Amino acid sequence: MHNTRPHASRQRLSLLGLSLITALSPLPALAATYLSADALLDVKTGKMMLNPVLKIEDGRILELGTQGKLSVPEGSELIELKGKTLLPGLMDMHVHLGSDAEDNFLESMNYSVPRQTVKAVKNAKKTLEAGFTTVRDLGDSGYSVIAVRDGINAGEIPGPRIWTAGHALSITGGHCDDNFSAPEMHSVAGGVADGPWAVRAKARENIKYGANTLKICATGGVFSKGTKVGVQQYTEDELRAAAEEAHQRGMIIAAHAHGTSGIKAAIRAGIDSIEHCSFLDDEAIKLALKNGTYLSCDIYNTEYTLAFGAANGVPEENINKEKQVSKAQRESFRKATKAGVRMVFGSDAAIYPHGDNGKQFATMVEFGMTPLQAIQAATLTSAALLKQPDLGELKPGYLADIIAVDGNPLDNIRLLENVSFVMKDGAVFKN
Repeated sequence: MHNTRPHASRQRLSLLGLSLITALSPLPALAATYLSADALLDVKTGKMMLNPVLKIEDGRILELGTQGKLSVPEGSELIELKGKTLLPGLMDMHVHLGSDAEDNFLESMNYSVPRQTVKAVKNAKKTLEAGFTTVRDLGDSGYSVIAVRDGINAGEIPGPRIWTAGHALSITGGHCDDNFSAPEMHSVAGGVADGPWAVRAKARENIKYGANTLKICATGGVFSKGTKVGVQQYTEDELRAAAEEAHQRGMIIAAHAHGTSGIKAAIRAGIDSIEHCSFLDDEAIKLALKNGTYLSCDIYNTEYTLAFGAANGVPEENINKEKQVSKAQRESFRKATKAGVRMVFGSDAAIYPHGDNGKQFATMVEFGMTPLQAIQAATLTSAALLKQPDLGELKPGYLADIIAVDGNPLDNIRLLENVSFVMKDGAVFKN
């Protein structure tokens, strides 16, 4: 139970005070906050530190010690998490905050940008409270998630740290274009660009309006109309143009790619992470290893789509494509993990309900990862993809993004489905 109590004669926050914490009013960081628990998982080594104490100030971890050795000065704030294990805040490298899986699939495509922004505000809070303190949003309409990110950074709304791509780049008629509207509507998605220079221009436009990462759709996809998941869309030259634009601006870029040829073209073009990766062959795995490419496989959401997709208005074409890729994607995940490819945690949240992100951990373990590898995918490896040296571990100098669960997640990975304590930047958002 999350608990605070008087420590000697020092001032402490009361249990009642903690119970009144709301997401809109996170626990304010004082001169220094001390956090103790029963254990702390070192995600790099897999070793468990018993009776840890962390000193937190200005949103960062200043010291890490053990109870009885790291003293808590008079007048300091102490948060005691009895029976809890501490971990770094989790990271999901593929979400879509502006959409909900529970909404009618076709009706939701007509949501206005303000409506999608409201959805993203709600889902950002749910994601944070699930223990995911950092996410990468890979495609939204009208820069809605960029606005939500800026509101979070300004302290106006609660939510995770967000990297967001703005409009996903797409060929005309490809996955990430709007193919559901009638021809006379002349509906074109905001990220459509054909040819290397048009791709560069669209990437620059996204960056102009606040994108801090980019996404390009290299192959067909499951939830689009008229595309085949295995078919390559962008040429390698177009993919390379997008990668160069991202890297010139100090950003990383993701490629949506189910099909084998599109995966290989994206890796050769210098794309940083490949999303979905459904049809990997041995050559693609070797290319990923050679180039240090990160793979992000959303292997949890199949059952949700097959169970609830039709009831939520997902057309039969899209459900059939999910059936086509699901088994192959999970086998590709297994092969890539065994080969030692850099694997990050990417759930494609919005294809299943936001806040359920942690349910993917058990699927990752089922299909080849150890519990520690699955946790590393959502901490160390994701931080490395984002090039953030102060995220992904609990160490002095790192940002104070900290979660707590009941017990040892290395013994029961499903504990990460029920995160009971969330701190981001030294402020408590869930107790």
